[in-house]
Amino acid sequence: MRIIDELAAVTAKLDEEEIPYALCGGLAMAVYAMPRATLDIDLMIEMGSLFRVGRAVQGLGFAPTAAPMEFQGGKVRIVRFCKIDRESGEELVLDLLVVTPETQGAWEGRRKVQWAGGELSVVSPEGLVVLKSLRGSGQDKDDIDYLRSISHEETD
Repeated sequence: MRIIDELAAVTAKLDEEEIPYALCGGLAMAVYAMPRATLDIDLMIEMGSLFRVGRAVQGLGFAPTAAPMEFQGGKVRIVRFCKIDRESGEELVLDLLVVTPETQGAWEGRRKVQWAGGELSVVSPEGLVVLKSLRGSGQDKDDIDYLRSISHEETD
């Protein structure tokens, strides 16, 4: 499985179903010219569309893998799906980050970018700073520094 092909299939299906989403995580960082290795797809969605998103991605071979997860006292909510390639056994994780009051600003600031011959909805650099601040790993801190630097370039 190629992660970019899978991302294209998932976002095309969500666009077809008219379900709002926003790419976040490592692939969103790559959109902002900071490519890094990532092994999953992270999408932000609204709670009200969770059932529809689940049905859409299950049609693409993804299956729910666990109960919803909460971090930071419920500020971050994730619903995980997984797709396993039948031939290679390779696994691809699709994490759906459900909008919470603490992540609402990141959701509202999402933007459309041109990608692979179409449009892709992506969390803004400022929104990614909010999301990454809630997690706070070493990689997230490096990402935040980079995102802040490009946010300043956009305002200059």
